[in-house]
Amino acid sequence: MVGYLGGVALFALGIMVTIALHEWGHMRSALACGMKVRRFYVGFGPTVVKWNRKGIEYGFKAVPLGGFCDIAGMTAMDEIDEDERPYAMVYKPWWQRIFVLSGGVLMNILVGLVVLYAVAVTAGLPDPDADYTPTVAKTACVPASQIDAQTLSDCTGAGPAAEAGIRKGDRITAVNGEAVASFVDLRAKLYEMPGQTADLTVERGTEVLHIDVPVTSVTRLNQAGETVTVGAIGVTSEPMDVMRSYGPLDGIGATVRFSGSMLSATLQGLASFPGKIPGVVASIFGAERDQEGPMSVVGASRVGGELVERSQWTMFLMMLASLNFFLALFNLVPLPPLDGGHIAVVIYEKIRDFIRGLRGIAPGQPADYTKLMPITYFMSAVLLGIGAIVIIADVVNPVRLFG
Repeated sequence: MVGYLGGVALFALGIMVTIALHEWGHMRSALACGMKVRRFYVGFGPTVVKWNRKGIEYGFKAVPLGGFCDIAGMTAMDEIDEDERPYAMVYKPWWQRIFVLSGGVLMNILVGLVVLYAVAVTAGLPDPDADYTPTVAKTACVPASQIDAQTLSDCTGAGPAAEAGIRKGDRITAVNGEAVASFVDLRAKLYEMPGQTADLTVERGTEVLHIDVPVTSVTRLNQAGETVTVGAIGVTSEPMDVMRSYGPLDGIGATVRFSGSMLSATLQGLASFPGKIPGVVASIFGAERDQEGPMSVVGASRVGGELVERSQWTMFLMMLASLNFFLALFNLVPLPPLDGGHIAVVIYEKIRDFIRGLRGIAPGQPADYTKLMPITYFMSAVLLGIGAIVIIADVVNPVRLFG
């Protein structure tokens, strides 16, 4: 229990550091471009402690789940003193403004890369060239029912797979003509076929065979503890060595390659995010929680606790890297109040002034952010609402990696 609570606290600390580094990225890029940074805070709510250093007010607030970097003249709406005007962000070149607005995103990507590099040269990363094809380790009889999370009923006989001719070492590549990339895919397809016959495409040495295997109808417990009827044939998979360790030099390429895959998966997750919210709401009222659905800082910290409790430090660090990539890409969504929304405004101003230049007209004034306030308020309310929903789900029906 101490390990679990320590893991929860450690991952929560990781989240706080991630957010702080995001804002630090904004601050350092702003200072590098000669802009005035007024304040740098971690958290929100009442101020706990603050101090001044080199003209910047630093501090921590009571709820360490956010942060901000106050740059003078970030928009034309901001009030600036006359002595701040030469250092105001709104009057700086467009490319400097985009660089500063992207500073947090770049920092999170850098943190993710550093964490994954550390994993690559110590524990190793998943091998992108690993062969996940389901390979039979052994065949066995099929228990008719599941007693609890750890126990199946007794059974006898060789089992349907063995009786149909499946052998140890067979590589199962398709079910009824549909390719299966892993043992998880194979099991998922068979689960949906109780009482039917599965046409398995099998590689045995240089031969490719088609073997019809009757799928036994059995009962199992789902994640909600409910009894469901599924299909099984009585095979177990060979353990796969999917991790690969790297040296200091080849670890760089491996990290970049794996990070690309992780960023791509994160992008897909962001695209599917809105469609998963109804499922999160349903889980609050007892529906099964999607293991790949969104989690709040509460849920992520709980999962971090589970990983630490089982000494799964590699997964812990990879999850922290994934969090940094998510924060980076999420902030690039071109809607206020996110960084991407501010970047979109700068790009709009640049395109507008380019068109005005073609017409022989002087550049326009900085964009009027008052016209964006309805969108900003709406998006802020949506984000707060979704955050509250996911936090409630993470409390009443959390994602559990280990049952």
